Amino acid sequence: MSLHAIYGREDPTPWLLSAEEPQARWIAEASAAGATDAAAFQAAHAEVLAHPAVARLLEMLPASWEEPATASGHHKPELSTNVLDLLAEFGVTEADDSRIGRLLDGMLAHTDADGRFLAYGAQRSGPAVWGCVPCDTHAIADVLGRFGRAGDPRVRRALQAAESDLMQTDLGLAWGCRPDPATGFRGPGRKSEPCPQATLEALRAFSWLPEGERPAWLAEVAHTALEVWRQRGSRKPYMMGHGRQFKTVKWPPAWYGAYEVVDTLGRLPELWRATPEDRVSMAEITACLLAYNVSADGTVTPQSAFKGWEWLSLGQKKQPSPIATAMVWARLQHLDWLAEEIAGVDVMRLGSSKGGDGTPMGPRV
Repeated sequence: MSLHAIYGREDPTPWLLSAEEPQARWIAEASAAGATDAAAFQAAHAEVLAHPAVARLLEMLPASWEEPATASGHHKPELSTNVLDLLAEFGVTEADDSRIGRLLDGMLAHTDADGRFLAYGAQRSGPAVWGCVPCDTHAIADVLGRFGRAGDPRVRRALQAAESDLMQTDLGLAWGCRPDPATGFRGPGRKSEPCPQATLEALRAFSWLPEGERPAWLAEVAHTALEVWRQRGSRKPYMMGHGRQFKTVKWPPAWYGAYEVVDTLGRLPELWRATPEDRVSMAEITACLLAYNVSADGTVTPQSAFKGWEWLSLGQKKQPSPIATAMVWARLQHLDWLAEEIAGVDVMRLGSSKGGDGTPMGPRV
């Protein structure tokens, strides 16, 4: 039985492969492991590079890493690390545009004394400064890894610094809101809590290391990331709920939610698949991603989107988005071995931080 049939959805692949957006076609080809048509894959890549949306994304990048960041928060998709992540999602590589390489070189050139990566941005008052909170250094390390720089000694040193920043929180081993030593700024999370966003960013950064080089303690961190879900009814980290906004993707995805959990831990199944409660939690979260975002015909129509991104199909909410559809199914494809367990979850019986709010789409899984 096909993955789509297990989930009670139609297969959107033919629709994706005929989509006007080459980004969707490229993602669909790239996620078809072993069945990729090399000629079609290369043609989609060439069309991606020629597409106006990719040119617009590249223009959003600063000329150098020494320019102050213009985005006002780590959750904004226009933040440079998020723009680079989206470009990589579309198959754009460092070899495709020199601006990417210059920016990656700039990231590598700026670290604190312990090796954490620094970002240059304005303070709430005063001039721009180089600073570092976990959402900076982890996101930068993740992007560098995604563009093939994980072997650089400076990336390895940043990951060593990340290990030293681990906290034994009230939900387990994870990363929390570490104050910026230069500015004193820290995120809003309580000191004893894990920060789910920083924790997922760090796990993604470590995912770019060869499996044999990943530290053993990552499994404990993955367990904590899923413990946050299990404790959602009573011990919600500040501003990190698990209701409708967690289950429904806000496009382009840039912050903590079901999509980000599935994307991150789907890359690292060796950390959690042998632990029964973690396996159950991943099935539940993935079932929510499917139920609240994918229609019966297999397509994804964005229900939430950042303003100003209507020039991509994922930035509008009126019709199915080929890009959003391809991105969600690519994540589901990574967990095809868990499909029967995911399909067995009744999402309407799952509690959340705000109760069972939200209406699933398509067949109940």
